[in-house]
Amino acid sequence: MDLVVARIGRAHGLRGEVGLDVRTDVPQERFVVGAVLATAPAAAGPLTVTSARTHQGRWLVGFAGVSDRTGAEALRGVELVVTEDVSAEEDAWYPHELAGLRAELADGTVVGEVVGLEHLPAQDALVVKETGGERTLVPFVRAIVPEVDVPGGRVVLTPPGGLLARDADAAIVDRADDDAEGEA
Repeated sequence: MDLVVARIGRAHGLRGEVGLDVRTDVPQERFVVGAVLATAPAAAGPLTVTSARTHQGRWLVGFAGVSDRTGAEALRGVELVVTEDVSAEEDAWYPHELAGLRAELADGTVVGEVVGLEHLPAQDALVVKETGGERTLVPFVRAIVPEVDVPGGRVVLTPPGGLLARDADAAIVDRADDDAEGEA
């Protein structure tokens, strides 16, 4: 499976360096001098790393054959990809490992299916298609997703009230019942 490890951002300086929007936990391993990275679109690469450093918390990388700002700007938006099957880390999963997993509550009630993973500024979020068809973003944090069982084909959710669309629908019905009782 091809995994995006970074998206190339704007050029930095005049000598062909680019800033990266890093999508890997191990950039120091992925962006070593001499590393050859596939690209999406494929026509933009492969790219060979000739320099890599951090500057003010941001990764700056140079590639073979890209020696000026114009060349660097031409790479903007290109994704750097690697091929991986499964994550070697404990408690770390690739998006393709999560997609298709059944999303259920701790009591076994099925609430939907994981259809993707979004990288948000604060944390990642599971994209869950609920049984009613609603698309819900579930913060991918241990407090809300305490168990990921890839071999078992499921994730267990302990969502706070109102996070899932089904909770909102139930709250509307409950409020309508309360209003009807108050009028009687």
